Amino acid sequence: MTSLPLIIELTYIFSAILFIIGIKMLGSMVTARRGNMISSVGMLIAIAATLCNSGLHFKFIIIGIVVGTIIGIVTAKTVAMTSMPEMVALFNGSGGIASLFVGWAEFHTKTNTIPSSVLLAIVLTVTIGGITFSGSIIAFGKLAEKLPGKPILLPGQNVFNAILVLVVLVIGCLFCFSTSYIAHYQLFIAIIVIALILGVLGVIPIGGADMPVVISLLNSYSGLAACAAGFVILNKVLIVSGALVGASGIILTSVMCKAMNRSLTNVLFSGFGAGTKTKGKESHGEVKPISTDDAYLILEAATSVVITPGYGMAVAQAQHIVNELGQLLEENGCEVKYAIHPVAGRMPGHMNVLLAEANVSYDQLVEPDDVNPIMETVDICMVIGANDVVNPSARNDESSPIYGMPIINVDKAKTVFVLKRSMASGFAGITNPLFYGENTRMLFGDAKASVSALVGEFKT
Repeated sequence: MTSLPLIIELTYIFSAILFIIGIKMLGSMVTARRGNMISSVGMLIAIAATLCNSGLHFKFIIIGIVVGTIIGIVTAKTVAMTSMPEMVALFNGSGGIASLFVGWAEFHTKTNTIPSSVLLAIVLTVTIGGITFSGSIIAFGKLAEKLPGKPILLPGQNVFNAILVLVVLVIGCLFCFSTSYIAHYQLFIAIIVIALILGVLGVIPIGGADMPVVISLLNSYSGLAACAAGFVILNKVLIVSGALVGASGIILTSVMCKAMNRSLTNVLFSGFGAGTKTKGKESHGEVKPISTDDAYLILEAATSVVITPGYGMAVAQAQHIVNELGQLLEENGCEVKYAIHPVAGRMPGHMNVLLAEANVSYDQLVEPDDVNPIMETVDICMVIGANDVVNPSARNDESSPIYGMPIINVDKAKTVFVLKRSMASGFAGITNPLFYGENTRMLFGDAKASVSALVGEFKT
């Protein structure tokens, strides 16, 4: 007769397979929603199998499930799509602190019987979990504009961070081989405190423009913390799921770094996005404003339009009216595409999420590598709230801080409409020569109001 432990282990394997399938499907916008559902089912099965283990205190488990469910439902119903990056940051932090608590609980209940190998796993769990939690809270503060979005640099910060890492390594070794209960707890608390400090110091030097990289990196950290927690409690499905999240987060971080022409080393050793004294060449020329009436006349005659959204569209919550404008253009015989830069917005896939929420067809979304070769044939490129990801300085000005960063070559379109509130620079703090281009027209004002006016022109 098959024993219950064997059934649980087989169930874990099945759940892990569902996780892998789900992550694979997340690689395509068409199958992403289904992949998310498959992964969720896998986690539900894994949780159900875990609850079949003996010795669990179901009273506290039920309380946790009820409280977590209520918080999840309320959050999902009330959070705005524009606040999704902040929520993702909190999710990452929640995963980190949960792993820390798992390591703490295991250490607290079995201090005298834990072997050194498990103590090492506990050190990794609380260290990575603490860094993830405090780092995510700082990221949340920056994203929600409760903290300054600009990098905060302290004198000798890199050296101090390196010293803290060495201190954690030394304390971790002492912790694993110490035999004194009192010394154990003192060392344990010291590790937690230093980890929390490292999380703060690791994120505050990073500017708001680089948040997509930070979010994906913290997501990876939360997975690694969960994986380490799996080794602490000897739970195979937690090890597998944590490793999958950690690995996919690192891969996504690498993609984000490539999209910004930065190395992973810049992210891991702070100072990332801190900016430089070099601001690049100042742009000079005449800004050519345009009214919505004139913009409508040009759009009405266009046969191809590429819409390039950025964080400004998210702030204005203009995604729905932008989709409506796209549909009206298509009804007028125009081909419409949406050019999405990997780091446009505040988190990986931010623009994809907003446009999906507005029911924009997946087939209309294109990446820079796909749209750049045909940009010269595009009649109109509408830039809605994007700045640094369309800045030609990244291509032409070697003195620019963003030189070498792959961008969307909107300046090569026949006509460019830039929707902005003002001439203010983007997160990188540099001027954008696109605004002074011969083929550029500036449509000043709130993006949602400007696009709404264009929609009104088409309807009347």
